[in-house]
Amino acid sequence: MPAMVNAICHEMTLQREYTGAQTIETLYFGGGTPSMLGPEMLEQLFMSLKQNFSLATNAEITLEANPDDINDENLYQWNKSGINRLSIGVQSFRNHDLTYLNRVHTAERSIKCLHQAKDAGFENLTIDLIFGIPGLTDNDWEHNIQTALDLEIPHISAYSLTVEPRTALDLMIQKKQAAPVDEQQSARQFELLMQLMQKRGYEHYEISNFCLQGHYARHNTSYWKGEPYLGLGPSAHSFDGRSRQWNVSAIKPYLDAVKSNQIPCETEKLTTEQMYNEFVMTGLRTMWGCNTIEIEQQYGKLFSNFFSANAIKWINRGCVNKTGHVYTLTQQGKLLADGIASDLFMIENAE
Repeated sequence: MPAMVNAICHEMTLQREYTGAQTIETLYFGGGTPSMLGPEMLEQLFMSLKQNFSLATNAEITLEANPDDINDENLYQWNKSGINRLSIGVQSFRNHDLTYLNRVHTAERSIKCLHQAKDAGFENLTIDLIFGIPGLTDNDWEHNIQTALDLEIPHISAYSLTVEPRTALDLMIQKKQAAPVDEQQSARQFELLMQLMQKRGYEHYEISNFCLQGHYARHNTSYWKGEPYLGLGPSAHSFDGRSRQWNVSAIKPYLDAVKSNQIPCETEKLTTEQMYNEFVMTGLRTMWGCNTIEIEQQYGKLFSNFFSANAIKWINRGCVNKTGHVYTLTQQGKLLADGIASDLFMIENAE
């Protein structure tokens, strides 16, 4: 961990011009297990950040934390360091599900740590929940949602279980040591989620994200709105509005490159078609949708006309709403979000 923290701090000096002179509005410690970092290493990261970047006084600073890493001492240190938002990987309030997902913590531990976080003054909390887990009945899923609501968690991210190739879960399913994922179950439980969250006054502001008023994830919202961002560390991705870069994922090559004052990344300059496609993909996922006036201003009339013409069939199927120049997904459309977005993509070099 010390070598990794030293390298990330050094990468900051190499990358500090990437986003220009912009003030940093959000920080996100994630993509691994940052809650394992001791206070000295966390302080080292903050000192380096403040030396290399201008940090807004009201910046949203999020730390991803495993339930097992949350205790009174860590909560005190995180609060003291300036972290003001915790993203806690609960996944489920059922021990059966946690065993299937190969998680170490228990449901009881999750509930306890959420109370501890609130008692320590962390009001801005978000948790992750997963649906579509084999063995998770609709009643069980409703109980999971209800538990989160009863705990008054202001922001909830919920994801359908997906099995990535060559992962431990994928191999277990192939060997019939674990039950496969049922897509119909996932779709049904997503619909149940939307209904229950709406009933309790949560805004469904992005496909996988629900919040009470005023508790949007400012960091993630910036991604969906296409704002520039800088990622630091192995596998970290960055975007400056016109191009993206991604760091090498293996730890040793990353450490060796940074030590040699090299940025260990690959870079891709985006075409107009790629930028338009990403605008559609991210915009449709949100409650703000896609505005064809904005499409025309950024990419040209060819793109706005293409979008409008191809959206008609989805409007007729009840999957897309059109209000003025703004197109948003209906509840039915949210079940088909990826397919709808890809249908509205512009093929490279189209005339």
